Amino acid sequence: QVQLVESGGGLVQAGGSLRLSCVASGRTVSDYAMGWFRQAPGKEREFVAAINRSGGITHFSNSVKGRFTISRDNAKNTVYLQMNSLKPEDTAVYYCAADRNSWNEPPRQRVHDYDYWGQGTQVTVSS
Repeated sequence: QVQLVESGGGLVQAGGSLRLSCVASGRTVSDYAMGWFRQAPGKEREFVAAINRSGGITHFSNSVKGRFTISRDNAKNTVYLQMNSLKPEDTAVYYCAADRNSWNEPPRQRVHDYDYWGQGTQVTVSS
């Protein structure tokens, strides 16, 4: 079983950038497709971005496409979410998640496809 710990959240002004990191322990992160999700107060958890095991295929929600990038460094057991041109509507708790049943096909997007979750990191974007 893998344990995931997110970091890098914080308070930023609209138009700014943040980079979130997700460090895995217990198992190598290369055993999983990885995703980022977010949950704003009063809303359901939603898909943000995902990357397949090799890192060759990524997928983004329409709301972040062109502004966010996802990458992975399997040697460091870490997955990143680079967030640029942040908007107040990006404010949420961001979660890293691992999908053990997805290999090198396009990564999946549904919450219930992911088996392991981190504790989340808060991102707040002020206007």
